[in-house]
Amino acid sequence: MRLEELGKAASFVVKGKSAVIVTDKNVEKLYLERCTETLEKEGFKINTFVVEPGEESKSGKTYLELLNFLAEIPLTRTDFLVALGGGVVGDLAGFAAATYLRGIDVIQVPTTLLAAVDSSIGGKTAINLEAGKNLAGAFHQPVLVWQDSSLLDSLSEEIFKDGMAEVIKYGVLQDQELFCALKDPEWTKENIDKVIEKCVSIKKSYVEEDEFDKGKRQLLNLGHTIGHAMEKATDYGVSHGSAVAKGMLSIARISRKQGWCDERTENEIKEILERYKFDVEITQAPEVLYDMMLSDKKRKGSDIDLVVPYEIGKCALKRISIEELKELL
Repeated sequence: MRLEELGKAASFVVKGKSAVIVTDKNVEKLYLERCTETLEKEGFKINTFVVEPGEESKSGKTYLELLNFLAEIPLTRTDFLVALGGGVVGDLAGFAAATYLRGIDVIQVPTTLLAAVDSSIGGKTAINLEAGKNLAGAFHQPVLVWQDSSLLDSLSEEIFKDGMAEVIKYGVLQDQELFCALKDPEWTKENIDKVIEKCVSIKKSYVEEDEFDKGKRQLLNLGHTIGHAMEKATDYGVSHGSAVAKGMLSIARISRKQGWCDERTENEIKEILERYKFDVEITQAPEVLYDMMLSDKKRKGSDIDLVVPYEIGKCALKRISIEELKELL
């Protein structure tokens, strides 16, 4: 798939002739013109909404600004949004599409590895609240996810590495063969299309079985419960990928101490994260992380669900009480 072919593909899946491309200032400089041109070539009238890069743009303020922008055009129920960017843009645009006029179409065009393998797929959309991450959201499936891996060529090493945390997560979660292949960072870069295809296939299987995240799909939260707490505790100074990496190793350590997995499994997770140069040190005090986790959306009353690794390629949901969580941390 090439970005230049997006317009033709969109013409087959949407009914309206107006669209708003939502992107951030970094992606705007790189790909907005090409994205606009391919859509205009097919007769679409294009407006753009550009946000600041970073987690701060997944806010209620930016969300309402976007809704008002759509209403002032005005965009109609047959029109659509294009989320051109990483996870922040995808979540923001997806949530706006889910709620504007009670739902309009959205096309996801991921420009980061993290968005390509994870956040652009499955229809989870959200914004952050002061109390925590992704606490206001909706399930809203995109009508199209347009994957052009050449858009990842502009990523810095740090942003690419952020996406690798999610890629490694899929290996730990379900695919031992993928996990072993990923141990070579050079192989990963040379075979990035295969890596993306494999991760998308894994996530797709979970979403098709449990679209609304009531059961099996929750396994995709491996590393995220503790990870989200770290993001919030640092006011998003720790990136999502780094937080997920730290969260995966944290839950592996807890699992080993509880006898849920052996030392080899913990060490394998630690070693692969170190190969990709993740800083796995946790500087937040346990009581700080505990306070952050109390507002996690995976909490169910006095219980919370953790995804724990038993071995590479095999994980399970384990429901524990809030008091047990405090002791484990």
